[in-house]
Amino acid sequence: MINTRTTSGLQKQKQCFFCTNGINEIDYKDTKSLQRFLSSYAKILPRKKTGTCAKHQRKLAQSVKRARHMALIPYTTR
Repeated sequence: MINTRTTSGLQKQKQCFFCTNGINEIDYKDTKSLQRFLSSYAKILPRKKTGTCAKHQRKLAQSVKRARHMALIPYTTR
């Protein structure tokens, strides 16, 4: 695992949630799990914050967009 240097010392790189749990497909109907990767303003969080790999970040974004289009999750909170 790659260590990254911060002001407080060494910090481990975050593991992809989907890779560690063996999840290949991200279901757009599972809004509870999608909420974990959204900010308080319903924006998709970046890879640096969530720790997802590039492959799953793309699938996550597609699932969030589908859920928004089907009105399962809001576009914004205000």
